This record gives sequence, structure tokens and C-alpha cells, in this order.
Amino acid sequence: MLATHLKRGVKAGVVAGLVFGLFMALVANPLVAFADELGHERGHAVGEHHEHAAGEHHEDHGGEHHDSAVSMTVTNGVSVVSGVLWGVLLGGVVFGIAYYFLEPAIPGTGGAKSYLLAAAGFVTVSGAPWLVLPPQPPGVAQTLPTETRLALYGGMMVVGAVVCLLAGFAYGRLRGAHGRITAAGIAVLPFGLLAIPVVLAPSNPVESTLPPELATGLIGITVFGQAMLWLLLAGIHARFRRPSKDDRAAETVPTPTETTVTGD
Repeated sequence: MLATHLKRGVKAGVVAGLVFGLFMALVANPLVAFADELGHERGHAVGEHHEHAAGEHHEDHGGEHHDSAVSMTVTNGVSVVSGVLWGVLLGGVVFGIAYYFLEPAIPGTGGAKSYLLAAAGFVTVSGAPWLVLPPQPPGVAQTLPTETRLALYGGMMVVGAVVCLLAGFAYGRLRGAHGRITAAGIAVLPFGLLAIPVVLAPSNPVESTLPPELATGLIGITVFGQAMLWLLLAGIHARFRRPSKDDRAAETVPTPTETTVTGD
């Protein structure tokens, strides 16, 4: 049974990862290359100013454009392969192994379970850590050292996973007695716990030479790409998934609050 879940998760990861990799190659990489070129031109302009002041001059090399084209091709190829591998990892671990063990506790039936698990995965892997360490465009100088940022990111992943588990546990315990709407409203409350580490975490001021609009666009591409990946994983996994007997029974059996008591 675990092998079946793992195979289904990996298949979803291959398809979603391929789409994500193509998105990176066709959309994100050109934007990053433009930002890098813009930063290079700004630095080059400053260098030329000093060189002209000193009476120096350097000829451009004709092979720079060719090298740039080859570099972009390699970068795009790496992005596609990396996207597939990242999708396979998430698909296998989250929609394969985690889904196998957590399926009975995941609220909802059928494909809704896949989407809820994807939402929890996004919060755990990206959403919660971004509250402390927001995504940054390339070339940004950050104050906190790499070791500290890795520890904070890993810690927030743990906090995000715990919060998602608490929300699922609360919904499962309250749904039968109080109905879906009340249970869903109370299940949202554990996410407020994320504010505690956000307040306690050290600040991480950043410095960037990019225009604010371009920096915001790069950050938006990062957020959109990750959200798209999780949405694709959920949709493809739900399509590959066959409803179990428990799902079919849950769809036909009403909850205690949905039944109507009648008297003779």
C-alpha cells in the first residue's frame, strides 16, 4: 500500500515539477538575467566613470554575447531538471509517505484531501518560514549569517508543520459534535501561534541595488511559482487518486448535525 501511494506521489511530482521547471526557464530565469544585467550595467557604469577619469579604456570582447547565450541555455536546462527533482521530492515525501500515514486524519473526502495536504505543505515548506525570512531577489545582501538563516528556516518549518497538525486535529475532534463550519472556524485559530516566533525571531535587514519594482516582481515570481507547484501537485494527485471505500461512505453518511430528528 505504501508503495502505491509513493508511486502515485512521484508521478504527480514528475508532471508538476516539469511544469514548474519550464516556468522557471521561460519566465523566472529571463527576469533574473535582466536583473543581473541591470546590476552589472550599474556597476560597469561606475567603473567606466573612474577609468575615464584616469585616462584608461578597455575594448569589449566579441565573445561575451555567445558566452551569455550558452550560459542561459545551461541555466534553463538546470532549472527544468531541478524543477522535476524538486517535484519528485515533494510528491514522494508529502503526497506519498506523509499522505499514507496522515490520510485518515486529513479532513474532507476524495480530492479535497489532496488540496488540504498541499495547503499544509505550502505553509510548512514556504509560508511559515517566509514570515521570518521573506523571499529575496538575487544579489541581495542579508544581515543575518547563513547558518542563522538556515536554523530559522528549519525551525519555522517545524512550527508550520505542528500548526497544521493542530488545525487538522481540532477540526477532526470538533466536526462531529459542532458541525463543519464551527470546526473549520476553530481550526484556523492554531495558525495564530505563528505570530509568536515571528515576534521573537531576530530581524534581517537587507540591502539591494535593484529598483523596488523589479525586486517586488522577482519576489512575486518566487511566491507564485511555489504556490503553482503545490496546486499542480494537489490537482494531479487528486486525479491519479482513486476514491477509497471510506471516502464513498463518508460522502453518503450524514454527520450528526446534519441529521433530522423526527418523532412518531
